[in-house]
Amino acid sequence: MSAPASPAPLCAAPASAPRHGPGHRWKVLATGVAANVSFAAAIGGIPTTAVLMRGSYRLGDGELGFCLGMMGLGIALSEVPWGLLTDRLGDRRVLMGGLAATALWLLLMAVSVVPAAGHVPTHALLAAGLLVLGLLGGSVNGSSGRAVMAWFREGERGLAMSIRQTAVPAGGGLGALALPPLAQAWGFAAVYGALALLCAVTAAFAWRWVHEPPAAQPASRPVHAAAPARGPLRDALVWRLVGGMGLMCAPQVAVLTFATVFLHDFGHIGVAAAGMTVAAVQAGAAVTRVWSGRWTDRHGNRRAYMRGCSLLTLFVFAAMAALTWLSAAAPGWRALVMPALMACLVLGGICASAWHGVAFTELATIAGAARAGTALGLGNTFAFTAFFVVPLAIPGTAAGFGWASVWLAASACALLARPLFPRA
Repeated sequence: MSAPASPAPLCAAPASAPRHGPGHRWKVLATGVAANVSFAAAIGGIPTTAVLMRGSYRLGDGELGFCLGMMGLGIALSEVPWGLLTDRLGDRRVLMGGLAATALWLLLMAVSVVPAAGHVPTHALLAAGLLVLGLLGGSVNGSSGRAVMAWFREGERGLAMSIRQTAVPAGGGLGALALPPLAQAWGFAAVYGALALLCAVTAAFAWRWVHEPPAAQPASRPVHAAAPARGPLRDALVWRLVGGMGLMCAPQVAVLTFATVFLHDFGHIGVAAAGMTVAAVQAGAAVTRVWSGRWTDRHGNRRAYMRGCSLLTLFVFAAMAALTWLSAAAPGWRALVMPALMACLVLGGICASAWHGVAFTELATIAGAARAGTALGLGNTFAFTAFFVVPLAIPGTAAGFGWASVWLAASACALLARPLFPRA
């Protein structure tokens, strides 16, 4: 089918943009993946420098949790506004502008929010810097997701969105491998500078490749036709689904933000080995997200898959709580218990992350592509509320009740999420 003379006016593509055939959707998907990798390297990688950050910025555990939580708060506050703006202005403008602004902010942090000889930034300044980073970076999620949904047809979207969501653990794994050595060797200016470069390069990719699909392309028709008359903010099913997503993010965030501190302080494991453990979680999550998207596309069982992930997460984190309690109660057994505990930590982190692409596909399908930016923004608001609340809650919980209670609370969140995920 040949493309019409002009693209659909949902996105502000340049007047000179070439006509793009269906194969162009893979370039759009690649750009969405790159955009999410760039930002995920920050939100997933910076927490893996937590032990170094605690020393360099002279933070207590409570102050560390507060600063790390600010990134999640910034994303949670900005996701719905960014989603509404994406549905109004188009994914191209929001994705390019958000990435460019994020890169500029990271450069500013590399200059002014880093420890130097005789000067250590206050934890309030660090928290404010990470808050703004979250506010700006929140533009990436809804805009890239809306672009992918517009270019792929039903039967492909689960795989495409899961590949896009794979960028989150992939970027986090990249950050976990690269940022601690950078911080150790050259300080946090190198950390923020490297992240700024990633975002700037991806902004250029967005400028080059992200355009609206031709109006006659089959990939774009069914979603617009399926768009409900009422918006996603007034849809009870949407609110139920995003509530379950937010709860399921709690165990994931617990692993991503404080696993390195837990392994270092409780397990007496080095910073490099702890970072590798988190990188293993991210790598496993990336693989399972791609597999789950393809598998649920074939079987049409997205909702059943989400419920299965919540059940498995419940059991694995309960096992982690039991092993942690055993290790603390019987120190002589620690040499035997710690390898099993680390294996459960990796497995639990993967289970708590594998469902993302499937859930966001289901969420965007319910809303329809014309309002997908808003729906995806709402989903990310709930997801990143966990990134704010969980790092704040963990230090006090661990200090008052022990690390076993942290993993038990994560298991309880998965238990509460299960009934919120709709049945098939």
